[in-house]
Amino acid sequence: MPKKIIILASGGGSNAASIIKHFAENPSVQVHSILSNRKDAGVFTKGEALNIPVYHFDASSPDELLSYTDKHQPDLIVLAGYLKKIPATLVAQYPNRIVNIHPALLPKYGGKGMYGMHVHRAVKAAEEKESGMTIHYVNEHYDEGNIIRQERVALSPSDSPQAIADKVLALEHRFYPQVIEQLLTQHG
Repeated sequence: MPKKIIILASGGGSNAASIIKHFAENPSVQVHSILSNRKDAGVFTKGEALNIPVYHFDASSPDELLSYTDKHQPDLIVLAGYLKKIPATLVAQYPNRIVNIHPALLPKYGGKGMYGMHVHRAVKAAEEKESGMTIHYVNEHYDEGNIIRQERVALSPSDSPQAIADKVLALEHRFYPQVIEQLLTQHG
């Protein structure tokens, strides 16, 4: 029986698409579905184009998400640009089985409101010499779960926030699917 992944996303879905493509030819892993709290999220178009079922859910109702995961029993819940806090009930139900990717080197530039271009503008404003991505387990607090992997990229003073975003996203697409595959292997 293949390992089952459920992806949660709020945005365009490029990381979700990268994950789906990575596992497309792997019979031991099934990307079961994509859930989004936003009806207009671009991830719906990407999921449908890649033949993955997509569902909208009400993020203000934690029971809806818990009911869905209880019904479908994923081996791993993967956040790919999901911007809402994960309900404590779900974290308790799936300890060390919910992972997130953050577009900075945590603990820097993490926490509520630190996502997407907000992060890259802050990195630019601080004149950082490097940035990167952090893959971590999800706990009850934004971006505070145990770190699984970090990858760094050098920045130049001329990099715009968009250039920083592009460099970090390339790391995310390269390493997030690999880490997910390793985690699924470890969870036997």
